[in-house]
Amino acid sequence: MNIGETAEKSGLPAKTIRYYEDIGLIKPKRSANGYRDFDAQDLHKLAFIGRARALGFAIEDCRNLLALYEDAERASADVKRIAHEHLQRIEGKIAQLQSMQDTLSDLVHACSGDHRPDCPILGDLSGMLAPKL
Repeated sequence: MNIGETAEKSGLPAKTIRYYEDIGLIKPKRSANGYRDFDAQDLHKLAFIGRARALGFAIEDCRNLLALYEDAERASADVKRIAHEHLQRIEGKIAQLQSMQDTLSDLVHACSGDHRPDCPILGDLSGMLAPKL
């Protein structure tokens, strides 16, 4: 199937599919006229990569997971290690976002939001207390 059909069936943009080919994640056959010719295995790999990317895995993690998927002798511990490391990164990001939310929520509540110029939000952003007028 051509790249348009593959894009439609995989749910990935053609540009993304070309990128995955450029970085070696997939290697579709080429027809006599040079066009990409994707088969069911390519489509399956693209679905695998698409799902992994939707879960936030980095390209290199996707490469490693795909290699493990294709290795019948793989150890599930290797798969779990990659997923666990990614989960730890996600949990760290969530903690950072929660801290940001808490701080911003406190600042928004502390700002009177009226006609006066003093504003704790600007004071925090500038690294000092806002001047009181």
